[in-house]
Amino acid sequence: MPVEPLKAEELYKCCEVDILDFETTADIKPKDGTIGQERAMRALDFGLTLDSKGFNIFILGESGTGKMTTIKNLLKKRSAEEPIPDDWCYVYNFKNPDVPMSVSLEPGRAMEFQKDMDKFIKLLKEELLKIFESKEYEKQKNKIMEGFQQKQKDLFSELDDEGHRRGFSIRKTVSGLLIVPVKKSGDPLSEEEFDALEDKEKEEVEAIGKELQEKLNDIVRNVKEEEKLVKDRLEKLEKDVALSVVGHHIEELDGKYGDIERIKGYLKDVMEDILEHLEDFKAGEEQPAAFPFMKPAKAEPALNRYAVNVLVNNKETEGAPCVFESNPTYLNLFGRIEHKFQYGVAATDFTMIKPGALHKANGGYLVVDALDLLRNILAYDALKRSIRNGEVRMEDIWEQYRLISTTALRPEAIPLDIKVILTGNPYLYYLLYNLDEEYRELFKVKADFDNRMERNGASIKKYAEFIASKCEEEGLYHFDRSGTAKVVEYGSRLAGEQDKLSSKFSEISDLLREAHYWASKNDKNVVNVEHVDKALDEKIYRNNRIEERLRELMADGTLIVDTSGERVGQVNGLAVLSLGDYSFGKPSRITATTYAGKAGVVNIERETKMSGKIHEKAILIISNYLGSKYATKKPISLSASITFEQLYEMVEGDSATCAELYVLLSSLAGVPLKQSIAITGSMDQHGDVQPIGGVNEKIEGFFDLCTLRGLDGLHGAIIPRKNLNNLMLKSSVVDAVKEGKFRIYPIDRMEEGIEILTGMPAGELQEDGTYPEDTINYLVAKRLDEISEALKPKKGEKEEEEEKEEVKRTEEEKSGGK
Repeated sequence: MPVEPLKAEELYKCCEVDILDFETTADIKPKDGTIGQERAMRALDFGLTLDSKGFNIFILGESGTGKMTTIKNLLKKRSAEEPIPDDWCYVYNFKNPDVPMSVSLEPGRAMEFQKDMDKFIKLLKEELLKIFESKEYEKQKNKIMEGFQQKQKDLFSELDDEGHRRGFSIRKTVSGLLIVPVKKSGDPLSEEEFDALEDKEKEEVEAIGKELQEKLNDIVRNVKEEEKLVKDRLEKLEKDVALSVVGHHIEELDGKYGDIERIKGYLKDVMEDILEHLEDFKAGEEQPAAFPFMKPAKAEPALNRYAVNVLVNNKETEGAPCVFESNPTYLNLFGRIEHKFQYGVAATDFTMIKPGALHKANGGYLVVDALDLLRNILAYDALKRSIRNGEVRMEDIWEQYRLISTTALRPEAIPLDIKVILTGNPYLYYLLYNLDEEYRELFKVKADFDNRMERNGASIKKYAEFIASKCEEEGLYHFDRSGTAKVVEYGSRLAGEQDKLSSKFSEISDLLREAHYWASKNDKNVVNVEHVDKALDEKIYRNNRIEERLRELMADGTLIVDTSGERVGQVNGLAVLSLGDYSFGKPSRITATTYAGKAGVVNIERETKMSGKIHEKAILIISNYLGSKYATKKPISLSASITFEQLYEMVEGDSATCAELYVLLSSLAGVPLKQSIAITGSMDQHGDVQPIGGVNEKIEGFFDLCTLRGLDGLHGAIIPRKNLNNLMLKSSVVDAVKEGKFRIYPIDRMEEGIEILTGMPAGELQEDGTYPEDTINYLVAKRLDEISEALKPKKGEKEEEEEKEEVKRTEEEKSGGK
């Protein structure tokens, strides 16, 4: 039974405006929420609700399916109901200065603590400086010093008097205080005068001098011990004075923050450090400049160590924090320790520690694009380590690559409680899942966003609601029923199926914006079907320069594609070229030659390494089909070649299987094929036709070429019947079919296609194992028999060949024996 061409109604599924219960989308109340992603939404609800280690989320899906918009809206609602996490700050570690101490406080208290400490530092500088310059302090200090000096004076005066009575005096020399003999005049006794004395007098002078020197040494020792006591008394005085100023401030801070154990210990360390470094608070003399042109910095007390570095301040946060990190470098995720350069030297301290996205998102959610994360060196591994260990540790990542190790701050790690959400395409998800074992343990929830959804009344209504919300959100003109219906139809075209709608709402949004533009261009304040059609046509026009150029080359004969007449061993196949932003159909001339031989079916593209694996498989399917069809009782022999003429790129896919088989059968049978009909379709080894992709683009590509040359009612295309539901053809094709100028034939079996292309029946196998005359199969079988017969050796040739083989074997045996 001949195949009937499709009717116009089967080529395009319209959206009837009668099912839309509004005049314009302004009548619709916009609704929030994600459309057509029930599977993904259930996965997200599960992953966000389950608070267990390892149940982080990977959101996968094609670009434009609303992954990021969905997770933003979900987190905005969910996080508002969750508790606000604690603040975090770093303070100076007095026991280990290279390891700043982390402290957590209730939300908002970190900034309060920082301000209180800043106020404390300011008061500290002012009041301690004032107290050390006060008269009362000087009076007590002088009293201690005067008592010491008086005692020192009394001791030396007593010894000096005794020395004078006994002819000695205390003299100050470079080596210290010495007892020296003196004359009655009071002048020291010279060495010559001492030598002139009698021996008895010398001995007496030496004995007295020794005695007095020992007494002097005892006095010096007593004075030094007294100096230590005075120093201790002065230090005690300073500490008592400082404590009178600082003590009550520390007590106030302790009363306010003493409930936090770490701060309580920290304040105690602050007090001890202040009392040990009181010299920092005294007025000092200004140091002279090292160079005349360099003004020395004013000496300031090193009080930074008493400051508080607030790392995370959740005072203004409402609910759990949600951080969307668009540039997930290591430093942006884990924070950094900044440096300040002064006179060519880099210096840093704990106040220069800056937070990363993990610190800010701690207690909430962190959303990162997986591809951006993998592009940044060390970031992915460090993120997994933080999730696994449950802490954020700030490290110098380049330390391991330096030749010389340098001293650096190593801040204490901060406990991490976070839900990490990665977004990316399916390829990235499966790449990580299969190659990274740690990933499987840390990201156990998969939220898969589909690129299409069912087309029914409910989904069409949601499409209209989406249009309404987008118009309200961006200030676009609203759409009437005809414009809305056209957007729905475009959604089916994007999905590639009549009963589906695309869920790539980024492309739908672009269409809405472009249609709004053309409506405003025509001074209309409501978008209708004409404006949507104009937007679609203009979008194609902006992107189809290469398509038009190829069509011109076909029209002027540079690329040879016949669209009229008949040719033996030649047929028009259909392919799709994708440029990334635009895809279109391209007719291709496929030819075949057959001749006597035993080489089988040769794929010229394969021989020239221009054929992909799937296309090579299709050629093998053709070879096996020929064998199962025509060699059931006797072997067949042939040599044949198939190629895509004027092809200058790789061939991949199996959608040309039917076309390649038809052109091969045409060459064998010597029956011409109609060049006005193009063919696309895959095929299995039994001759059943299988569906292919890009059916709309393929039909439209051949249709446009035929239209350029003039439609005559003979033009058409053959497609797999299983692709009927994929047809959403442009209006010009539908109109041409309606007018009988173009035909589209759906087939289930390869025999149906060959009958359309040749006008001859394919022929059914008869009981005697032959095919009826005047059929394609009969002519093919006849030609194969002729080739097999031609390849049989003639009478006497067989004996001659056997004799040659015998001589050859004998010679080989002789040479082997030698």
